[in-house]
Amino acid sequence: MIGVYDYTVLLTYLGFASGLTGILLAIKDPKHLLPAIICLMFSGLCDMFDGKVARTKKRRTEEEKHFGIQLDSLSDLVCFGVLPAVIGYRLGMDKCYLLPIVILYPIAALIRLAYFNVLEILRNSSTPVKEYIGLPVTSAALIFPALYIFRKIMGCSFVYLYAAALLIVGILFITKFKVKKPQMKTMILFIIIGVIEVLLIITVRKFL
Repeated sequence: MIGVYDYTVLLTYLGFASGLTGILLAIKDPKHLLPAIICLMFSGLCDMFDGKVARTKKRRTEEEKHFGIQLDSLSDLVCFGVLPAVIGYRLGMDKCYLLPIVILYPIAALIRLAYFNVLEILRNSSTPVKEYIGLPVTSAALIFPALYIFRKIMGCSFVYLYAAALLIVGILFITKFKVKKPQMKTMILFIIIGVIEVLLIITVRKFL
């Protein structure tokens, strides 16, 4: 069979499956948007560690390395480019004046990921990247769940907050500025923030 199937890519496959599940849940019923948000966050968790897991294999071939890079970007496009847009559509961004944002957001993610892949090919170095150019698409895994906390509080007007965030984040994907790559301490902080977000979402849903 073509492709790679060892432990170095399992987290990427798992994250992709989670993102696709989130899309299917969001499409099926607006009542399933919370599980879709959870899927988005879980995909982010998988993406956070897939590169570290892959680098534990000392004798990866160049083909395996390039396959992993392409696989990761394709998965990111679905999980952090398409899924947040589908969630927005199901929240009410199906109006003609909001629909362009739903379309432009994943296009911005697509451009950002393609640009990243080109940089990786041209870089041709085994030295780990210390800075990102543009906002990483995986930031969606924390940004949109944080916004979702306010859905019950804001009611029908929440869709406009989500639309504004979708537009701003999309622009940041393709804006040229440097972002320091997070180290392990920062990644642990991100996980803690994610857990807090889930607890807040559940608490707000329960008491409002």
